[in-house]
Amino acid sequence: MTQESLAERLARWVYGALLRLLTPYYLLRLWRRGRAEPLYRAHWDERLALGGPAAQPGAIWVHAVSLGETRAAAALIDALRAQRPGMRLLLTHGTATGREAGQALLQAGDTQVWLPYDAPGAVRRFMRRYQPAIGLLMETEIWPNLLHAARRAGVPMVSANARLSAKSARQGQRFRLLLAPAVRGLALALAQTEADAERLRVGGVPRVAVMGNLKYDLQPDAALLARGRAWRAALGARQVLLFAVSREGEEAMLLQAWAQLPPTPLRPLLLIVPRHPQRFDEVAALVRAQGLSLARRSEWLHEGHDLPPEAALGADAWLGDSMREMALYYGTADVALLGGSFAPLGGQNLIEAAACACPVVMGPHTFNFAEAAELALAAGAAQRVADMAQGLAAALALLADAGALARAGEQAEHFAAQHRGAARRMAEAVGALLR
Repeated sequence: MTQESLAERLARWVYGALLRLLTPYYLLRLWRRGRAEPLYRAHWDERLALGGPAAQPGAIWVHAVSLGETRAAAALIDALRAQRPGMRLLLTHGTATGREAGQALLQAGDTQVWLPYDAPGAVRRFMRRYQPAIGLLMETEIWPNLLHAARRAGVPMVSANARLSAKSARQGQRFRLLLAPAVRGLALALAQTEADAERLRVGGVPRVAVMGNLKYDLQPDAALLARGRAWRAALGARQVLLFAVSREGEEAMLLQAWAQLPPTPLRPLLLIVPRHPQRFDEVAALVRAQGLSLARRSEWLHEGHDLPPEAALGADAWLGDSMREMALYYGTADVALLGGSFAPLGGQNLIEAAACACPVVMGPHTFNFAEAAELALAAGAAQRVADMAQGLAAALALLADAGALARAGEQAEHFAAQHRGAARRMAEAVGALLR
């Protein structure tokens, strides 16, 4: 077992004591989030590992905190099943969107639960209850008490599809007494890039291998992509500008820039897809406050329409207020502005857009996907701009040049295809640990 210094043990004890004191606040916060997303109010016993479904020991445990990590985990889970027929999966999450998406990954014999709060007693109960053969933490998840409990239980832990930005590495130094023994206890980190790998090594992870990014292995849903292209055809000559996976504050930036545009006979349809479902109504109000007519995807989601209704086709803007339909929206769009990149939030995943042959215009803040952003730029699949006004101008210029738009779409699709293979490589590394 990795040895802790006295100072490190004290830091973990203080951290655990603080979490115990904050448990009522944690549960209250979940209850409040449950107003907008009722799944947060379900299965509360799992949050403290006081209950949950029974499962046989020896499953492969994958923790995918939210929607993005769950979608990336899908490629790895498929590769693990291909290499280990009959594999049993223990799948954990931290958010409602992650848990909803994870349901599609389950097979007979699998188990899905909330990851418990990182209080010492909760994580010990979780390990005793499920006794996994190995644990895979997707991307950036490092929980000191959970990793300590795994070491005590003899469960090897892997950071899969691992990434660590320079900013996060600097922030981690402030909590090194708490985080250093946690990362030293990882059996292996499977990093997305060499830059991620180097920062992980400097941070104390003993074994690191560069594997690539699982998100390149995700294939867009063919039915959703085809439906999106049918929607685009229904709009005829009217082009579609998508604001993909937008974050708080960014929609206001776009709408302000949109209001400054000169009048044109046929303005593009503005399609906004917010990152978080609890913000759908807020974004709808922002759009209407600008005097734009709005059609919401939810208005025809359950009406059996393969195509948007006539009223939606004539609207100034659409709101993509549905879940797990990004391939539909990318299929509809001619070009996309990348959410999370115009405010200092690190950007969202642009790989899915590229796989759908949708070129991207991104802002200056892409530190969460730094290598993918640079590779997309080099491949002609994306453009970078300094702010939202420039982003809107660049997107409109691309829409005005049919040849450049077609080339950018082809380059985006090629870029996504040439970087696949991380899922197979990671599954082989996990299999070697199990052997």
